[in-house]
Amino acid sequence: MIFPTEGTGYEKTILSDLQGAWILLRESVVDTEGFDGWDRVLFHIDEAMSWESVRNLDGMPPLLLIIRNLCLQGGAPREVMENVEAVHDILHEALHEYYK
Repeated sequence: MIFPTEGTGYEKTILSDLQGAWILLRESVVDTEGFDGWDRVLFHIDEAMSWESVRNLDGMPPLLLIIRNLCLQGGAPREVMENVEAVHDILHEALHEYYK
């Protein structure tokens, strides 16, 4: 019997960086002791990380704007805001790369 094996060579793309940034943002929100609207922020982060959003990168910037505004209005900790900016920077780079 032959068992399939996992490939060993993967090409890292800007989308993997973007996924990592979203994951870090989500983890930083979960790890806080909560801030006003943190649950709504998680909802929008999950929406932004969904397959539908990844297939249509143009839908991410409006979601990120909503997330940023909720975090600012809710008094999110500095780490969360830094992760929002990291997602913004990588998303900007991804959009530039894919829509040259």
